[in-house]
Amino acid sequence: MKLKRRDFLKGALAGGLLCGAAPGVAGAESVRKDLPPKAVGILYDSTLCIGCKVCVHACKQANNMPAEVQGPEPYWDNPLDLSAKTLNVIKRYGFEGGKDAAEGFAFIKRHCMHCIDPACVSACPASALLKNQENGVVSYNKDACIGCRYCQIACPYNIPKFEWDSPFPEIVKCQLCSHLLAKGGISACCASCPTGASLFGPVQKLREEAARRLRMKPGEYYDFPVAAIDSGESQQHRAAAYVQHVYGERELGGTQVLYLAGVAFDKLGLPDLPEDSYVALADGIQYAIYKGMVYPIVVLGGLIYIIKNRQEKKE
Repeated sequence: MKLKRRDFLKGALAGGLLCGAAPGVAGAESVRKDLPPKAVGILYDSTLCIGCKVCVHACKQANNMPAEVQGPEPYWDNPLDLSAKTLNVIKRYGFEGGKDAAEGFAFIKRHCMHCIDPACVSACPASALLKNQENGVVSYNKDACIGCRYCQIACPYNIPKFEWDSPFPEIVKCQLCSHLLAKGGISACCASCPTGASLFGPVQKLREEAARRLRMKPGEYYDFPVAAIDSGESQQHRAAAYVQHVYGERELGGTQVLYLAGVAFDKLGLPDLPEDSYVALADGIQYAIYKGMVYPIVVLGGLIYIIKNRQEKKE
């Protein structure tokens, strides 16, 4: 039985009337999620980073990751980007001028952002990626993973990596050294950073520290905490002319990894993202469509109308 265009449009109109009459379908909105009650994270200050890559080595030691040779000198571990063998990497942008100058160079540290509303968790059909409801760490369960790699596509920061060269491949990403957190420790990258460029702590306190630094007068010396914000240890550094923005505080609903820098963040390879979470927006639309099974009813109503109309004409 062929379906004429006129009949299809009538059926669609009937379904549309049902949809319009159903309450709660319109007005899907993105809802901003709150931080977990004991959310922990990292504040990375690019102006304090000296590019020593001690954090990269410490991360590999703490997580039993193999060495990786990617640069022109094949004599030591020197990854250039995140991969299935590297969870944390320091990158340098710019080549001329002074450090953190508009036309100079700056460092950036890349690893999982531990989003407050993570797209990778939402995209995973097997619940292999989970967000801890207490501390907010996004972790990976290899036993649940089916290897679909949807998390790679969904992540706006291009973080999860796949073990292409393994007969039993897994997804690889920073898990904020959860095994160390369970023992009362902190992430290895922060514990090893010699300047305090990577600072561990409760996200709310890290936000307050970031706001304090943005209020500093460039060129004057201040105390900067080292390793963990509550460690009691500090160093004096000269305050830089910060970009007046904390990257990660609002992007896509916020992340538990925050960035400060003396140059524009887009020059450091960080994507320019909206404040609304993609996940929350999609959830809002799905909720509006499926609330009370409205969408299936709309489709069913349209099909019933078409079939009944065709049957009456045939008789």
